[in-house]
Amino acid sequence: QVQLVESGGGLVQAGGSLRLSCAASGLSFSSYAMGWFRQALGKEREFVAAISWSGSTTNYADSAKGRFTISRDNAKNTLYLQMKSVEPEDTGVYYCASRGGGVPRRSPSEYKYWGQGTQVTVSS
Repeated sequence: QVQLVESGGGLVQAGGSLRLSCAASGLSFSSYAMGWFRQALGKEREFVAAISWSGSTTNYADSAKGRFTISRDNAKNTLYLQMKSVEPEDTGVYYCASRGGGVPRRSPSEYKYWGQGTQVTVSS
């Protein structure tokens, strides 16, 4: 049974930092590309960042470039998202997801397994 469990969300002031984690189990983590997505209230789920199985290739939404860093530790079966200089527009539920194959895609439909999400709220 595949499980993806996000943690690290919370309330942060604009300009602050936050680090999200996603602990994976039940899958061969190092064989899967991983992604972070977010969904604001009343909006569709959107791509934030993705990383290849090895970590050598990353892909970022324009809104995340220069502020967020995706990384992974295959020995710990854990995915990370370091968020810096956060803005109120970053508020939402953040989900991690995995896809078969190593290419870090942007479309949610490319991802098979999803976590339950962690809430990030940025106050102005």
